[in-house]
Amino acid sequence: MAGLVLAVVLGVAAVAVVLASSRPRLTADPVALARVTLPAGGGQIESVSVVTGPHSTPVPAQLRGNRIWPSGLLPSNRPVSIEVVVKRPVWVSWLTGKRERLQLTLSTPAAQPRAEYMTLAPGAPLEVGFTEPVATYAYGSPGLLVHRTLSAPQASVTLPRSAPAGSIWVAGAPRPWETAAPTVISWFPPGRGTAAVASPAPGTAIAAGTPITLTFSKPVAEALGSHPSPPVSPMTEGAWHTVDSHTIVFRPEGYGYGLGAKVSIGLPTSVHLVGGAATWRVPRGSTLRLQQMLAQLGYLPLSFSASGPAVAPTSQAQEQAAVKPPAGTFSWRYGSVPSSLRSAWSPGAAGEITRGAVMAFENDHGLSADGDAGPKVWTALIAAVMTGRPSSFGYTYVTVDKSSQSLSLWHNGRTVLSTPVNTGIAQAPTASGTFAVFEHLRVTTMSGTNPDGSHYSDPDIQFVSYFNGGDALHAFTRAQYGYPQSLGCVEMALGPAGQVWPYTPIGTLVHVA
Repeated sequence: MAGLVLAVVLGVAAVAVVLASSRPRLTADPVALARVTLPAGGGQIESVSVVTGPHSTPVPAQLRGNRIWPSGLLPSNRPVSIEVVVKRPVWVSWLTGKRERLQLTLSTPAAQPRAEYMTLAPGAPLEVGFTEPVATYAYGSPGLLVHRTLSAPQASVTLPRSAPAGSIWVAGAPRPWETAAPTVISWFPPGRGTAAVASPAPGTAIAAGTPITLTFSKPVAEALGSHPSPPVSPMTEGAWHTVDSHTIVFRPEGYGYGLGAKVSIGLPTSVHLVGGAATWRVPRGSTLRLQQMLAQLGYLPLSFSASGPAVAPTSQAQEQAAVKPPAGTFSWRYGSVPSSLRSAWSPGAAGEITRGAVMAFENDHGLSADGDAGPKVWTALIAAVMTGRPSSFGYTYVTVDKSSQSLSLWHNGRTVLSTPVNTGIAQAPTASGTFAVFEHLRVTTMSGTNPDGSHYSDPDIQFVSYFNGGDALHAFTRAQYGYPQSLGCVEMALGPAGQVWPYTPIGTLVHVA
């Protein structure tokens, strides 16, 4: 009898050990976003939370069985954080606890074309292979993409081909609930001659700051010989950059080609540009409309009210308004506005306020945060306005006073923090002006050259927001603060720097005076 009792006790103990050691798991899923595996003894998924982006933007998600699915579309290669709370049954919770919180960070899967240029014989299909099988794909030109959903994921897709050479924008996503950024694919006929394709296509309308990409059927050095940088007319501030062995891109700077300009690129006579002469036209765009849309989405400290009817929520109406903006008025969203910010604002005029707002918008929408309102920015802006996707962060403005060696942080109409700082010494002063934060790092190594020519390299610098070349807001331990000690940066004690950093994402304006 005693042996039986002992066996029962040991059996119960063994079950208890199994139940106590068994834990729910949250893992990536080959079809959905993630999967929850419930433990021995059971459990109930009580809540699911999914966030993404620099401001932990909530992502609507739904639970189907034990799988977590996004309710809408997510960009591919987008980092997301998932949190799941599992409630354990009452009869076993005394061993395992009532609830268990699971966390998982992952990036949505991505697929890229295996080749960006190819040689195709006459009549051969235009087959594009991907690094991962795709469930959806799109092709065409920017703003005119044709979207397709496959019955089962495929490693390659065949696209329409109407010319012996050309370029096409292609995007593929491994999951049906994803969107992907398009890539330009170029193809050429076989032969000894040099063919080239351009993006955007020759003869089309482009924005004043649109880069022009040329892809050649032969290596650039062979195609262009001793003239690797073709002349651009009108003379435009900017430069040619090498993308790969067959591709170069001209990136305009400043005001670009100029509104209404006819742009041409001089190519050697030995190069045949598919699609016509190497000319483009720039319509008369509007900085004013750019500002109106940024204000509407909350990226400016102002609101905009149209005098007449609102622009219709269609891409055609929005594109027309981008060229001919509606009349209306801007007004400050806050009663208290720093005087330097107020004086820097000028409707219709390009400036750092507008550039910073564009950078913040680009950063929030996964675009390269260069502050240049090119075609991708306009497309994303129009989409955000039509779907009602405003910024939820608010507006920050940082003022650095070199005379008092102090920093003031203004956010959404009030001063959040003021703190003493150290700006640049006389040999390496902090430049005056208004600048947009272009890099936002939690910790980094800062290196450079001292005024005496020696080199420095400081590791583990925390709460860094670069705003002008090598100048940044950051934490740096000093015995005292409140007088020039840095090599151009704005140094703060660790505590205030940690408070400032969350308020200064990419696009935040820093005014130094």
